[in-house]
Amino acid sequence: MELKNVEERKERVLLAGVHTGKLDVINDTTEESMEELSELAKTANAEVVATVIQNKSDLEPGTYMGEGKIEEIKDMIEPLEIDTIIFDDELSPIQIRNLAEFFGIKVIDRTILILDIFAMRARSGEGKLQVELAQQKYRLPRLRGLGMVLSRTGGGIGTRGPGETKLESDRRHINRRISALESEIKEIKKHRELLRTRRKKDGMVTACLVGYTNAGKSSLMNRLTKSDVLAENKLFATLDTTSRGLILEDNRKILLIDTVGFIRKLPHHLIDAFRSTLEETIEADILIYVIDASNPQFENHIKVVNDVLSDLGAVGKPIIAVYNKIDVCESVERACGDFDASVDISAKTGKNIDKLIDAISDIAPGKKKELCVVIPYNEGTLVNDLHINQKILNEEYLEEGTKISLLADNITYEKLKNYIIK
Repeated sequence: MELKNVEERKERVLLAGVHTGKLDVINDTTEESMEELSELAKTANAEVVATVIQNKSDLEPGTYMGEGKIEEIKDMIEPLEIDTIIFDDELSPIQIRNLAEFFGIKVIDRTILILDIFAMRARSGEGKLQVELAQQKYRLPRLRGLGMVLSRTGGGIGTRGPGETKLESDRRHINRRISALESEIKEIKKHRELLRTRRKKDGMVTACLVGYTNAGKSSLMNRLTKSDVLAENKLFATLDTTSRGLILEDNRKILLIDTVGFIRKLPHHLIDAFRSTLEETIEADILIYVIDASNPQFENHIKVVNDVLSDLGAVGKPIIAVYNKIDVCESVERACGDFDASVDISAKTGKNIDKLIDAISDIAPGKKKELCVVIPYNEGTLVNDLHINQKILNEEYLEEGTKISLLADNITYEKLKNYIIK
C-alpha cells in the first residue's frame, strides 16, 4: 500500500483588536500592529483567515470588545472554521474567561502568542528558564480562564513550553515553581556578573547589538565576526544571548553581544524574566543600534527600543545607528536620535561593513595611537609583548636597538614613553 505524506493542518486563527484613538501609535491597535500580530501568528505556525478591528473609545472591562462586534466574530467562527481567536492586547483574566465561554473556542492574547513563540525559540537552559518564568507569572492570575480555554484543545498556540503541564496545578504549587525559577535565574545572573567583572579586568571592550526584532542583528554579527549564528527572516528567530569576538585594525579586541530583539507591547513579565540577559546592554561600553531601514515603521521601532532601553537603565552610552537592509530599499531616511555615529549597511551583501568597523574603532574606548620607538636589544621581552598585543606597522633593526612603528593603547604608551622617537 502506498503511503502519502499528509501535511499537518495549521491552526486557523482570527485576529481582533480595538482602536481607541486615546493611545500613541505604539500602544494602540492600528493596522500596523495588526500586521505585526499576523506575522507573529505565522511565526507560531498558524494560518490567519480573518482580521477584525473595532473603533471604540473605551475597552469593555468584561469582554474587551463591544457586544455587536463579538457577535459578528462569533458568526464567522463556523463558516471560516476558526480554531483560535487572538487579541492584539493583553486580556484580563475575566475577559479571557468571558470570551472563551462566549465563543466556545480557544481565546488568547498577544502576550500568550509572544510567550509561545519564545517557548518555541529558546534553546539554552537559561533561555528556557526565563521563558517558563514569564509563562508562570502570566498564567498564575489566569488559571481558571486559561485552564478552561486550553482544555478544549490538544495543542497549538499557548500550549507550548515548559509551563504547559502546570496549568492544572494549584496556585501554591505555581508560586513554588516561580520561586525556584527565580532562584535558578539569580544564580545564572551571579555567573554573568562574574564574567563581566573578569572581562573588565582584562580590559575587554563590549559592544551590544540592540534593535527591533528581525532588524538583522544576528546577520550583522555573522558578517562582522564571520560566525554562524542562526539568522532567519522571522520574528524572534534567535532568543539566546550570543557573543563573538571582533579584532579591530589596531588589535583591540571587541566582544560583540547579540541580545533578544524588542517588539511593541512586549510583555512586562518577559522583560522581567530576561532582565539578567538584557543587563548586558547596561554594562556594555557601546551600543550598536540595528535599524531595519526598509521597514516604513522603523521610527516607531526606534521608539519601542528606546523605551525598553530606558526602562532597563541602559542610557548615556555611545550609540552607533546602523541602518541595515539598504540592499532592498531605494533610499534611507534618517530618524531623529542622539546617535554618536550612523552608517548605512547591508549585512546580507556586506556593503559598507568596513565603514561600520571604522565607526566602532573610533567610538570604542581605548583607541590606539601611532608611535615610533627604538627598544634596546636587552628588552626582548617587551618587543615580544608588543608583537602579541599591539598592532605592528613597521619594524627594522638599528645598531642601537629595534625600531618599531606601532599602534599603542594608553597603558602601552606609558611603558614605551622613554623609547619614543620623533
